Amino acid sequence: MTKRILEVCAFTVQSCIIAERAGAMRVELCDNPIEGGTTPSYGTIKQARESVNIDIYPIIRPRSGNYYYSDEEYAIIKKDIELCRELGCNGISVGTQTIGAEIDTEWLKRIVEWAGPMGVTCNRAFDGSPDPFKALEDIIACGCERVLTSGQASAAPDAGALLGKLVEQAAGRIIIMPGAGVKSTNLQRLIEQSNATEYHSSARIIAKNPLTYINTQVSDYGNVYIASETEVARMVAILNN
Repeated sequence: MTKRILEVCAFTVQSCIIAERAGAMRVELCDNPIEGGTTPSYGTIKQARESVNIDIYPIIRPRSGNYYYSDEEYAIIKKDIELCRELGCNGISVGTQTIGAEIDTEWLKRIVEWAGPMGVTCNRAFDGSPDPFKALEDIIACGCERVLTSGQASAAPDAGALLGKLVEQAAGRIIIMPGAGVKSTNLQRLIEQSNATEYHSSARIIAKNPLTYINTQVSDYGNVYIASETEVARMVAILNN
């Protein structure tokens, strides 16, 4: 029987704890959920590592937007990777792009070297590439262990057919991990269409504001997002079935 696992995209340490408790095998630790995730702080990574035993892969993304980085931004990426290693992370999630939105293989190879012995997931920079089949071969050649992808759609459940083709093309050389819009209500169909072994979901809900006084005229606080333990547990149960 094929073992299938869940990675939770966690935006708080509390979400890491919930993910572990509900049976997830890994977390992608991120800040800034509204813009797709950016590098979490040193303190967040350290506290998460001290709080859970499952694998932690912080996203290494110095800003939102594209993945076409400057030399200065790659210097930031290198320093953040070093910190992740020092803190005992198991891997990182990262993306690179050329000006034409292809995978920047030269930089990605360097990142894999910087990260060693940590694992490297190529994140959804893949989904912006003009040719997903070429991009997959590029990422494999760079030494990444995994691709997080929505199948170049806004949500992975809308791209089951392409994800299935990518799994076939990968042929065990790299893990294809569908992510974006993955929920317990669509996971079974996505499994059947893609035949992937790893899946990615934030399972996120808005945390209740515990303040006893809230000024409703002030709207720039934003929300705190945490993983729903019930939803994570449902997905883990489907994957274990």
